[in-house]
Amino acid sequence: MADDRSKDSATTPEWSGPMDGDLASIAFLARSLGDENRLRILLCLGEEKKAVGSIVQELNLSQPLVSHHLKELKRSLLVKIERSGPFVYYQLADPSILGIMGALHLLARELLTRRTSF
Repeated sequence: MADDRSKDSATTPEWSGPMDGDLASIAFLARSLGDENRLRILLCLGEEKKAVGSIVQELNLSQPLVSHHLKELKRSLLVKIERSGPFVYYQLADPSILGIMGALHLLARELLTRRTSF
């Protein structure tokens, strides 16, 4: 088992001590990522900026719903906007967001395979 732990610590960032002041910001981001449609929007953006209409078409969601979630993602600093004439384009504020989502996906899958009851 010791080998497994050392392998995990090499690939996963460790909690680096008490960061009580940062816990509120972590919780804020976690709440922002706690909606499936927001996660879908972040994945849709990938590394490419897109207008709301493109996101609506790709995800088959209503325009008001996409706009609402984009507003929340912007508020939580996960996306940024670029205005070009009458158009507004959205893009990821930082591409590492996709890596974090990937790590959360792996963790969720691992935890769910270990779970024996609800």
